[in-house]
Amino acid sequence: MDKIIIKDLLLRGVIGINPDERKNKQDILINLVLFTDIRAAAATDNIEQATNYKTITKRVIEHVENASDYLVEKLVTDIAHLILTEFSVMRVQVRVEKPTALRFAGSVGIEIERGREDLLLH
Repeated sequence: MDKIIIKDLLLRGVIGINPDERKNKQDILINLVLFTDIRAAAATDNIEQATNYKTITKRVIEHVENASDYLVEKLVTDIAHLILTEFSVMRVQVRVEKPTALRFAGSVGIEIERGREDLLLH
């Protein structure tokens, strides 16, 4: 399976359980690996045959900016679900990090990998 990698997408959104986190947007760092088959796009050089990572990125940005989750677990799972249901991607790795969550750490986050077979469980 081929991979499309979207690295270090830095967004701002509401995530967390503390009152300050519920009121103020904070940095959210997202990394994605999209598992897909690029052979048709490579053979035809046609965007219609490609997995459009710009469209996927715009959709993730829209979701994160409008979400108001308490847990990173919820946000990371929702991003995986929307990519698998809205786009022609077979598997996805999603990592969501909160760079300012812990005072002495560069970041804290969760990474998951999900496939189309996992959609039945969501």
